[in-house]
Amino acid sequence: MKTSFLLLLLIPLVSSAFAETSSSDREASVKKHEHAVAASISRSASRTPYDAPPEHFTGKARVAPLFSPTAPARASAAYVTFTPGARTDWHTHPLGQTLVVTEGSGLIQFWDSPIQRIERGDVVSIPPGQKHWHGASATAAMTHLAIQEQVDGKSVAWLEKVGDTQYRNTPSAKESAAPAAQPSRAQQLMGDFAPKLAELTDNVLYADIWERPGLSKRDRSLATVSALIAMNRPDQLRSHLALAIQNGLTREELAEAITHLAFYSGWPSAVSAVSAAKEVLPAK
Repeated sequence: MKTSFLLLLLIPLVSSAFAETSSSDREASVKKHEHAVAASISRSASRTPYDAPPEHFTGKARVAPLFSPTAPARASAAYVTFTPGARTDWHTHPLGQTLVVTEGSGLIQFWDSPIQRIERGDVVSIPPGQKHWHGASATAAMTHLAIQEQVDGKSVAWLEKVGDTQYRNTPSAKESAAPAAQPSRAQQLMGDFAPKLAELTDNVLYADIWERPGLSKRDRSLATVSALIAMNRPDQLRSHLALAIQNGLTREELAEAITHLAFYSGWPSAVSAVSAAKEVLPAK
């Protein structure tokens, strides 16, 4: 009887303590959620692309901004798409710049240095204060991601225009005195007999078709090698197998392509391709 009486006395005390604890837990949970930080997301629809200003660009280029610096951060980034022949003016960046080519192929030049070609997947590091320009090639568009940092609110110093002569890289008198460049493979193979065909091979096939941004050079090599295997053209296949390696295909991938094509182009074509590949591709 006494035990039951004591339990009746304790029930209100326990209930009150439980209620106070639950209330305290709820308040702590509310405070925790009040101080939680949500991720800041910039939706694509909220960012408006714009035409690059003609006072700093030649030709048509389109800028798609990604983000601007928010202190203490000072980096900004944007995608820039250049149509064929479009390029920036000469300029510098106080803390340098990084370019990541995402589509097509283009050109970049540092002051007092030759023009260099840049391709999809290339990452270009530009040192602080380095005078330079970049843009598309004359025959292909290019898109790159540009990342740079600000100093005192400024990330770029624009300089003079890149003239057509500079863009075409017309040799100077000093350069003209240098030894002539080696003839291309097409010129070596057929320049003495069919010079126009060699010229078309260099200027149309390789300088235009192979530079188009719709396919990577790796994919173009795979398509070309496959066509030559199917047509059983071992003479042309040899040079394109070597080019395929340069463009990123592996020996294993080329062997698999030959094996796959045996069922579509015929066993003799595949066997001929294997013989050509063994001549060109180094054995492991």
